[in-house]
Amino acid sequence: MSNTPPTGAGATGSTPPAAEPTLHRVMGPWLLLLFIVGDVLGTGIYALTGQVAKEVGGVVWLPFVVAFAVAVVTAFSYLELVTKYPKAAGAALYAHKAFGIHFVTFIVAFAVMCSGITSASTASRAFAANLSQAFDLGFEGGLGITLVGLGFMALVAAVNFRGVSESVKFNVLLTCVELSGLLVIIFIGMSAILGGEGDVSRITQFSAAGDRGAFWSVIAATTLAFFAMVGFEDSVNMAEECKDPVRHFPKVLLAGLVITGLIYVLVSISAITLVAPDKLGEGETPLLQVVQAGAPGFPLEVFGVITMFAVANSALINMLMASRLVYGMSREHVLPPVLGKVHAVRRTPYFAIGFTTLLAFGLITFVGEVPALGGTTALLLLCVFTVVNVAVLVLRRDPVEHKHFRTPTWLPVLGALSCGFLVGPWTGRALVQYQIAGVLLGIGVVLWIVTVLVNRAVKGMPAPVRP
Repeated sequence: MSNTPPTGAGATGSTPPAAEPTLHRVMGPWLLLLFIVGDVLGTGIYALTGQVAKEVGGVVWLPFVVAFAVAVVTAFSYLELVTKYPKAAGAALYAHKAFGIHFVTFIVAFAVMCSGITSASTASRAFAANLSQAFDLGFEGGLGITLVGLGFMALVAAVNFRGVSESVKFNVLLTCVELSGLLVIIFIGMSAILGGEGDVSRITQFSAAGDRGAFWSVIAATTLAFFAMVGFEDSVNMAEECKDPVRHFPKVLLAGLVITGLIYVLVSISAITLVAPDKLGEGETPLLQVVQAGAPGFPLEVFGVITMFAVANSALINMLMASRLVYGMSREHVLPPVLGKVHAVRRTPYFAIGFTTLLAFGLITFVGEVPALGGTTALLLLCVFTVVNVAVLVLRRDPVEHKHFRTPTWLPVLGALSCGFLVGPWTGRALVQYQIAGVLLGIGVVLWIVTVLVNRAVKGMPAPVRP
């Protein structure tokens, strides 16, 4: 696709328009690793461990292992595509290049954007709830939580606008804080096991929820646990701000997934050793119960603050991803060009940041609970992952001049089948998740129509991306 600016109302004879600023390449391998680890760790493991235990009992670690395996298979597809096309738009760009259908590209972009904003909005509400609990502010669930969540999201937008360097450095701090919280859980659990406390035998005890058998209970639990494994896909949207994405991404992304997968298994074993499955599934603070059971002298307020910063990190990274995705797709002429503008001083996509923040405000104000939104996030991303795995195979017919990572063909095939399977209603996924996803995608269709009309009014229907 040509980089020559189109002529039109803004053109002035032979004088070309001023070049738009580009994004800063500030992320080396260590910052990228912390970005990935910080994105995957967070709201999911802190909030959903108890819900997973409800489904399978003591083998709470098993759904996390299955979710990890599905995520790793799909990560190999992302690695081939991000090293082949190291641009900011991620899955939407890959769909655009593979299928060249404007509607499909837009819906993929919208689904990914919504998953990030929904996840960030959920984290914002969780931040407000943890703030209230840690400092005994006495918010009554409604207006107080909403107002604090909105204020927090505005702060996230300010950090995002300030610059990717500042955002990623703040991410490093928050990642260290949230990692410390999980290491506290692991230390408490391992100390209890070595000291003969707790009940290690629970880790092999299976208890199916309802009348489902073992297989379907594990699958239902996996659809919940998968929310804790998502986040690695956000990193590909930062490709234009990485110093050497082709060389760094393969090792760093796989290392990040292995680190987080190991932490999740150890946290799950620690939790179930100290707290019985039925009790672990009560309330929205399962890991706080683990601290109470294994280390009653540990100040709970401190762990509450750690949890608060963990979900804050999820919000920051997801809003970084969402704004960069909108920016990238605008540059590919799939979204209106105004969303691709970069601030001349801060070098950040400020229109995209404002747009995604406004959507987040709406979700914080009008949409509900953490489990429903978390499950919807996983549902949308599983649909996107299915498309990405198929896109890898389609784009094998599109060679590029530089060397890039190439995944074995059987992996994207397995990834497409496994992700597609986990989308279906046979998994036991709650109906409300499909309803929320349906409403969001319905809004996406309306926005697609608006985008087409705007593009036609300005310069006609955008053509598919070609080599």
